[in-house]
Amino acid sequence: MTDIDSMSIPYPYLVVATDKYYGVTFSNDGKQIRNKKKNRKNFESGKQKKLRILLTTYWDYPVVGGLQNYITTLKKGLEKLGHIVDVFASNSFSDNSKGLKKRITEETKRFYKDRYKTYSNKIVKENCRLSLYEMNLRELDLEKYDIFHAQDRFTAIVLGRVNEEYKKPLLFTPHGFMTQRRLDLGMLEQGTVEEAYFLSLDQKAIEVSDKVITLCEVFRPVLKKLGAKDDKITTVYTGIDVKLETKKTSKITKKNRTVITCISRLRPRKGHKYLFEALASIKGKLKNVEVWIVGDGEVREELEDQVEALNLKEVKFLGERKDIEKLLSQSDIFILPTTSDTLPLAIIEAMFANKAIISTRIGGIPEIIQNGHTGLLTDPGNSKQLAEKILSLLGDSALRERIAANATSYAEKNLRSSTMVKRIEAIYHAFLKGVNG
Repeated sequence: MTDIDSMSIPYPYLVVATDKYYGVTFSNDGKQIRNKKKNRKNFESGKQKKLRILLTTYWDYPVVGGLQNYITTLKKGLEKLGHIVDVFASNSFSDNSKGLKKRITEETKRFYKDRYKTYSNKIVKENCRLSLYEMNLRELDLEKYDIFHAQDRFTAIVLGRVNEEYKKPLLFTPHGFMTQRRLDLGMLEQGTVEEAYFLSLDQKAIEVSDKVITLCEVFRPVLKKLGAKDDKITTVYTGIDVKLETKKTSKITKKNRTVITCISRLRPRKGHKYLFEALASIKGKLKNVEVWIVGDGEVREELEDQVEALNLKEVKFLGERKDIEKLLSQSDIFILPTTSDTLPLAIIEAMFANKAIISTRIGGIPEIIQNGHTGLLTDPGNSKQLAEKILSLLGDSALRERIAANATSYAEKNLRSSTMVKRIEAIYHAFLKGVNG
């Protein structure tokens, strides 16, 4: 493991943010970023060679989750094209360094107390994680890789420091709205040193990256506000693998029954309570309708209590399921009433399954669900609008079939994993050839 004495404490890229917050005039202890593009050797011309690619994530991998599914899809797709792909995650190295963690933590606290007479536990904790991640990352043979591709802002800035030596093309894919999202959810307070620190982290991740590959266009204004130029941002929509039998079984005949399915973790931001409010307001018009709630989570008991209080006998909680394709094939309408999301994979799965979709004008959803064409959209948290959209689909089978067919057509053209992988591969090759994307 890289020795702690070779590291600057605290994480050097981010000292300038806390200096500015506290109004001190010390210079940043970190090294300046050199211009990688000028020093980078051009990639060989002619036939495209197979690449060695390092994907990094600050979170555990592999585990269940949208980010992890994306990494797996990208990894498998690139390997299918003949590339060699490694993933380095927080659980890629054993957590047997309690003594080292304690030392980094104590030195970081001492640094901040000497400099500002105070310190933030959140910042100290993050500094420790960044430092340990870098120390373990440096144990890899990084020279062998042609491409570094960070899947979050944290590993983007770690790779930025490491890349001062290697000068590889460095790409960054954010999977969430970073500090802005923490502020919106009340996880950070505005005007605090933590806000300054994490905003600086966002900005540095963009600065050290050669290209930012976004999952949808809704990221663009957020990134531009953080300092990214338009030509540094490229959108590549998330693609998924779809088994052929999904479409073949998507039109199962059901006698006198309409199935509405909602597939999502049971979390407050997924908006289930607004779905139940909407259903309660049209309860008398739900003849021969079943509503399947697929998934589990921290608010399940609360939601079950709400359903019981509203006497919604149509609603059934199915819990976690592994037969999502089968459940979608038996459904007529898919609803995701989310109030905070980026580009949910469940919606893309429903598009491929040829379902009529209702969702909300949140994140990148309106980029793939065009209201009235590939689905129906409501304002988040608006149970009245949601009830109206449900009734429109329940009462018009032709409308259901039309928007479902449009959704499937759009997904086939734009949202297959092979499409996503080939577009990202093209970005890799463009940088290796010295082309600015």
